[in-house]
Amino acid sequence: MAVIWGLFITVLALVCWGGQTLALFSPSAAERFGLADRPGDVDAAFYADGRGEAAWDFVTLWTLGVAGVLLVVDATAWAYFGLIGGGMYVYFGGRGVLARQQMASQGIRIGDGSAVKTAYWALSIWGVAGLITLIAAFVALA
Repeated sequence: MAVIWGLFITVLALVCWGGQTLALFSPSAAERFGLADRPGDVDAAFYADGRGEAAWDFVTLWTLGVAGVLLVVDATAWAYFGLIGGGMYVYFGGRGVLARQQMASQGIRIGDGSAVKTAYWALSIWGVAGLITLIAAFVALA
């Protein structure tokens, strides 16, 4: 089961971190692939927030992927990366959902209906995966 979970969070983290990395270094490519919002589709403040978020996520979100790889190879250090990475993904997912809800309630354009729905689903999956990994890491270190 550990190998399956390790593979799952590695792929999940690569999609998330890879998407944010692409959004940081090549926003137009990320927009073409649907990984980032186009400036005309969202409010300017939301677009700017997304660019800043991409930069910070590039720095931090790799940790869950490392935890997954270490879990697959049965290295005990996975749990330390799992604590950090799991916590980062819980924060990333929760902040992403709640910030979008607040912005939408204030009339800030956060994208079309399908983009928002996709974002909510992806952020929720990343947040839950982070929480499960965080709990598993605590158990492994207990």
